[in-house]
Amino acid sequence: MPQVTVFDMSGKSVGEMSLSDAIFGIEPNQPVMHAAVVNYLANQRQGTQSTLTRSEVAGGGRKPWKQKGTGRARQGSIRAPQWTHGGIALGPKPRDYSYSLNKKVKRLALKSALSSKVLENNMIVVDNISVEEFKTKAVAEMLSKLGAEKKALIVMPELNDKLVKSAANIPGVKTALVNTLNVYDILNCDKFIVAKAAAEKIEEVYA
Repeated sequence: MPQVTVFDMSGKSVGEMSLSDAIFGIEPNQPVMHAAVVNYLANQRQGTQSTLTRSEVAGGGRKPWKQKGTGRARQGSIRAPQWTHGGIALGPKPRDYSYSLNKKVKRLALKSALSSKVLENNMIVVDNISVEEFKTKAVAEMLSKLGAEKKALIVMPELNDKLVKSAANIPGVKTALVNTLNVYDILNCDKFIVAKAAAEKIEEVYA
């Protein structure tokens, strides 16, 4: 059963916490985590890119010159792909890139990502993460005391508008709720900062 130190917002150790083996102590499955990240990025794609084919470009209704006798190559339309301002051959059209993963695969990927953060000592448990007012400085100071000045993901047990907006101005810092966690965000951050109550909630939800 993995043991992690619990800190307060000033970076002082205030105790220890035992984490569930089933969630935070499994052998990380690299292929499954890779599949989850590719799936997440594919589902973020808008797929709205579009080019005009020769039938959609304005003009070109008349044959530019007669078929034979001019010495030039035969042409049917000035909007064919080989012409300047012509249509695009085989260009992209709007499409849906999203696809879904098996529920068991998603769950295994999330557990693998959480376990990898514990293995690498990049998971920081904080007894209580809260700010009294909308102040970026308070969150920046907490991150500095916890040694998480680079990319960090802060996980809250419930929505805290003051914390979300205070962290929003800090480059590389994201906030998430237990039910909005995804493998990409967990793996993409350098430090995974989770409130103690949120860690207990993760164990409850994914047990």
